[in-house]
Amino acid sequence: MAIYLDHAATTPMSPEVLAAYVSALSVVGNPSSIHSQGQNAKRMLEEAREQVAASVGADAVEVTFTSGGTEAINLAIKGLWWARNAASGRPRMLIAAAEHHATIDAAAWLASTEGAIVEEVPVDSAGRIDLAALERMLGEDVALVSILWANNEVGTIQPIDEVVAIASRFGIPVHCDAVAAYGYLPIDFHASGLAALSISAHKVAGPVGIGALVIARTATIVPLIHGGNQQRARSGTQDAAGAVAFGVAAARAAAGTESRQIRLRELRDRLVAGIRSAVPTAILRGDPIERLPGNAHFTFPGCEGDSLLFLLDVAGFSVSTGSACQAGVPEASHVLLAMGVSEADARGALRITLGTDTTEDEIDAFVEALPDAVTRARIAGLADRPVGAHA
Repeated sequence: MAIYLDHAATTPMSPEVLAAYVSALSVVGNPSSIHSQGQNAKRMLEEAREQVAASVGADAVEVTFTSGGTEAINLAIKGLWWARNAASGRPRMLIAAAEHHATIDAAAWLASTEGAIVEEVPVDSAGRIDLAALERMLGEDVALVSILWANNEVGTIQPIDEVVAIASRFGIPVHCDAVAAYGYLPIDFHASGLAALSISAHKVAGPVGIGALVIARTATIVPLIHGGNQQRARSGTQDAAGAVAFGVAAARAAAGTESRQIRLRELRDRLVAGIRSAVPTAILRGDPIERLPGNAHFTFPGCEGDSLLFLLDVAGFSVSTGSACQAGVPEASHVLLAMGVSEADARGALRITLGTDTTEDEIDAFVEALPDAVTRARIAGLADRPVGAHA
């Protein structure tokens, strides 16, 4: 049986969440119907909304359920831009470099089809946003700022409070993609001052296919989907069963955030120390301290990340390269490139992410298997080089 070390991609659904999900799926009724069965479904839905809201320090009315984190991010970026640009002609949008592709692609679509002017705020070698550059780039023509709470690849935690404070001086709303941070870091939406916050259920042992955009009462967002006005910023029959499962997962995640952080940090530090000892040439990427507790991201000089992933998969370990792969051609991670890592080094990336069920024995087994995989990946990389190419 493979050892699963890719919790940043998705987490296994917990038995408690699965049981609640299956039970809710058997309930008949459209939450918008006024008969008793419909109202029973609505009660389940609204109780779940309250659980999700409580998990991030928000009010239930501020939670709009979506089909996942990607839709939530699209709704926030497009909806805020449409509202702000239409009201006062603010075409510019600032996004931090090294964002998730959901943000990058949504912004690019607005630029190509709607006339948005998208500018990237640089990040440093750890992947942290340059606050001075952000402040220089802000102005009255900026519609919004969008930034990850913590980077999904290298794990670096962003200074969200400072970003919001700087943007607020210009009256500019900030959207935060908290999909990777949710359940691993404490989140207080009201205290943050954010205009919108994106989260997803399957990152916290919930089901795939449901997420949420938390929208401040003071924020105005133009919906992506029209036809029914079932939610404040989204039309469509609501997934009551998915919401119930999300609610249970959210409550479990919020209740154990602190203890989860402590345990995952200990496991992560054991993993990082083990990798550095087993493969001294490996380079830890991202902030060494201010990072997601279960994230370890390394580059291995002379290796292709995809080769490492395949070799480790054969050895019984599920990990990620943390980089895009289009049409079967490996590409260097845009996150690492934004951090100033060379393309050659960026191609040798490996992201190992831990979960609450990860054990010390599993980490030790991975560390033991890693050197052979690295050696074989380097040999394969040399074999693929053109004759006469320098190592």
